[in-house]
Amino acid sequence: MEAIIRAKVDPESGEMTVEQVMTVVDEVDDPDTDIALEDAQIEFGDEVDVGDEVRWELPLADFGRNAILVAKQILVQKVREAERAQIFEEFKDRVNQIIVGTVQQVDRGNVLVNLGRTEALMPYREQIKGEKLHQGKTVRAFIIEVLDTVKGPQVILSRSHPGFLKALFEQEVPEIQEGIVEIKAVAREPGTRSKIAVTSNDERVDPVGSCVGMKGSRVQAVTRELAGERVDIVPWSAEASLLISRALSPAIVSNIILHRERNEATVVVNEDQLSKAIGKEGKNVRLAAKLTEWKIDLVSAREYAVRQRVIDEMSMKLGEMDGVSEELLILLEAVGIHTIEDLAEASLEKLQEIPGLEEEDADNLLATAQVTRDELRKMIEKTIAEEIEKEAADERPLFDEEALGDEEVADGDVDEAVAETAEPADDIFKDFPAESDGGDAESSED
Repeated sequence: MEAIIRAKVDPESGEMTVEQVMTVVDEVDDPDTDIALEDAQIEFGDEVDVGDEVRWELPLADFGRNAILVAKQILVQKVREAERAQIFEEFKDRVNQIIVGTVQQVDRGNVLVNLGRTEALMPYREQIKGEKLHQGKTVRAFIIEVLDTVKGPQVILSRSHPGFLKALFEQEVPEIQEGIVEIKAVAREPGTRSKIAVTSNDERVDPVGSCVGMKGSRVQAVTRELAGERVDIVPWSAEASLLISRALSPAIVSNIILHRERNEATVVVNEDQLSKAIGKEGKNVRLAAKLTEWKIDLVSAREYAVRQRVIDEMSMKLGEMDGVSEELLILLEAVGIHTIEDLAEASLEKLQEIPGLEEEDADNLLATAQVTRDELRKMIEKTIAEEIEKEAADERPLFDEEALGDEEVADGDVDEAVAETAEPADDIFKDFPAESDGGDAESSED
């Protein structure tokens, strides 16, 4: 073993003392770390006993140049390790919090941010699209991860994370800090548009109004920080249909049909609300789906009516499917299978539990149901598309008014417009012989 040497540095004077530490034992096993009891009592007094630690100062002058360099390297390494551990522990506890730093360098899209005691990395994927971050700019970001690497702690920042939007509102809205207003869900497309759902634990406090602020001051502060990103604030509801309806604002929803087993919702809107519900480039419905965690199938009222009519006309009952007799139909309904869709999604084990239904028969019945279901779906979707196209064609005008010109012509300007577009009179009557100049002169004189 190696000797135990401990160094102490006086932070005020800068003086350093070096001590050797040894353990008092009855029998010495390692002369570098152990000292006999008799020798320890001679050196330090009779009060020393077995198991105690004794230490004495080593003169610095006795150390050679190489020993001093080694001690220096070890000391510097230990100090760095302690600093890294301290920095890691400090930032590890600040994950999911906002921090302020200065842009130090922009390298290949990645941004290095100076946090004072350490540097943080903001990868390109975690930045707001289109936002320009230049060297020396003060920036606020969201700590998403702290890694303990060989080179030291690595702090990962983000400005595109949904948590950054939530943390900004927590800073701007006192009611959220006090726990009166709560942000239940966040959906975000960084740099363009976001939606948050909020609720209040106090009936006297309006959660949406609290987040908007006086004349929109609070939400505008968040928008400025997010490079102009538009934020929609909607009231939270535990009822899925109500939450979906609110999440699709500013569109007005006519009807919502929930398919809870598939976590899907068919949302019906009028024709004049369809474009609002979809939003520019589909952002509104996409954010609504993220906010509510429901898959949203958005259809117009006309399309939904056509869809329901076609489904009713082309639907097939379970008893009409090949291989399903009256006796088997009764047994299937007894186990909760009432439609072809139910049968196609049933497990083979469930069908084998039906009395008298062998494994091979159950396998064939399941395969037939799946094929029938798929063929019906194809036929129905094809018919729906044809019906919608037919109705759209019937509603088209007999002629395209836009073909008359892009600009509208006022009633008083009709003659002028005709004059600009009409052919010259000479070209119209160019096949007729022209009169002599003399004749024209006589007529003029008359």
